Amino acid sequence: MHPDKPIRVVAAVVEREGLYLISQRNARAVFSLMWEFPGGKVEPGEDDSTALKRELKEELNAEIEVGSLLESKIHNYDAFSVDFRVYRCRLKNDDLKAIDVADFKWIPAQDLSKYEFPPADESAIALLTGVMPEVAECR
Repeated sequence: MHPDKPIRVVAAVVEREGLYLISQRNARAVFSLMWEFPGGKVEPGEDDSTALKRELKEELNAEIEVGSLLESKIHNYDAFSVDFRVYRCRLKNDDLKAIDVADFKWIPAQDLSKYEFPPADESAIALLTGVMPEVAECR
């Protein structure tokens, strides 16, 4: 248990035609060059929806509609903890570009295990694929 208040982080699961949008973290970021569902920190005064819309616009030029909560959990890392919330979202535009991420891809759910994600993302991947993280790591 970490004494500090967890950092509120939101992520978007965007699915289109059976493919999921993932983005690659910048080299200078924590968990550098790992893949993730796009999103980021909730700033003071923001709600989850506002933060998700801002983060996806800043990172990918993405306009989204925020939908239902897929998962919410506290994840403890060695140096900090995150209050991690994952939302199903709908993309409203097609002109995505890697603005504040190293890269982005659209991939099928069964390929999610082929990419290295931060540990907080593992249970969201399991929810989408039906494969528990322990099983995915044994492949």
